[in-house]
Amino acid sequence: MISHEIISEIKDLLGEEKIIFLSHKIEEFSSDGTKLRFPPDIVVFPECEEEVSEILKIANRCRIPVTVRGAGTGMSGGALPVKGGILMSMERMNKIIEIDRENMICIVEPGVITERIQEEVKKYGLFYPPYPASSHLSTIGGNVAECAGGLRAVKYGVTKDYVLGLRIVLPTGERLKTGTRTLKGVVGYDLTKLICGSEGTLAVITEITLRLIPHPEERKSLVLFFKDTETAIRSVLKILHEGIIPSILEFLDDMCLYLLKDEIFVPKDARSSLFVELDGERSLVKRNILKIKEICKEAEIYVAEERKDEERIWEARKNLSPLLYKIKPDKISEDIAVPISKIPSMVLYLKELSMNSGLPIPVFGHAGDGNLHVNIMLDKKDRRQVKIADDLVFKIFKKTLELGGTISAEHGIGITKAPYLHMEIQKEGIELMKRIKKAFDPNGILNPGKIWKA
Repeated sequence: MISHEIISEIKDLLGEEKIIFLSHKIEEFSSDGTKLRFPPDIVVFPECEEEVSEILKIANRCRIPVTVRGAGTGMSGGALPVKGGILMSMERMNKIIEIDRENMICIVEPGVITERIQEEVKKYGLFYPPYPASSHLSTIGGNVAECAGGLRAVKYGVTKDYVLGLRIVLPTGERLKTGTRTLKGVVGYDLTKLICGSEGTLAVITEITLRLIPHPEERKSLVLFFKDTETAIRSVLKILHEGIIPSILEFLDDMCLYLLKDEIFVPKDARSSLFVELDGERSLVKRNILKIKEICKEAEIYVAEERKDEERIWEARKNLSPLLYKIKPDKISEDIAVPISKIPSMVLYLKELSMNSGLPIPVFGHAGDGNLHVNIMLDKKDRRQVKIADDLVFKIFKKTLELGGTISAEHGIGITKAPYLHMEIQKEGIELMKRIKKAFDPNGILNPGKIWKA
């Protein structure tokens, strides 16, 4: 518990309107996309870097845990205050500071919703490509902290590929700038990339400089329906080997299609699907649609001709994750990635696990880069199902690593994957990470209990 004296000190610093410390009001800040609950002792709402620094100085002096939160959309518990203490919400630091059309960059505060950035830069003919499924909700600061991937990674890469520089505050309250406004820069260690993906354990991000690119001339969406899963997955390889790099290339299995049948047209005999977005020069997009029709003759193909039809496709894809709760009341959502050539083996293995365990395991994800979202559906009130699901997670991770993959492609480790970190990272690597953490955060106050639970 934080003492009344410390609460009074924070009140004097921020003003009463920027803090919450009554238990019934902090409930909404106690959970995230995992639906796990850990209440903080106090929630603070800084509005500038100086306030962030002063809060951290108090917390460091008094050894109070601090957890930073964007919009709470994370899927690994990274923004949960598992040790209580201060939860620092960045929602009021939500300004787009600058859009520089000539140099194709923008500078934003961490609380800006990602989709808003995309909408604003589009007015200047520019494009910020990273596209997490939660982009209409998630903040850019959270995206940077987790190095969010998303649907367009197959062609454009992930968040870290667009972060040129940061302003950060260390857990000790020191403020500094990392990176540059230029595409190139190799002066010293790359602290920018180190912070990106560090899951809020090393520093608090207060400003982000993003690289932008010209907005594509044309964009077309199409859906390919297949009568079996293996043909769909192998069509991913065919498309890529033909030299076509879609901006989005998503796989959905039979359970996912069943859930979407009320949102989009799904043929009765469809057992899997690819959702595809192509962008670029208008003539190239047209040629690539014809190529896909030629190399995927087994598929029933629907091309969205109108903007509203295109929006319906991607709205359905965004709605997929919450629709899974129609199958069972709870889920364990994993975000493995395997080499693209190993996707067929992984998907077939998951189908076998589902059949043998009796638990539904719907699979969808970013097939173009090997990132699969594996959802173990269960009722957590049934202890037997919980035990089976825990065993399945271990088996899935083991198979993923055997195929040369990773246990987390974009959700991070947080608390949900911490017990499995040693499966992928050797002991020496974990110890090195802990030493880096100690250098940034000598008293261990920032987002404690995450990644390696230390």
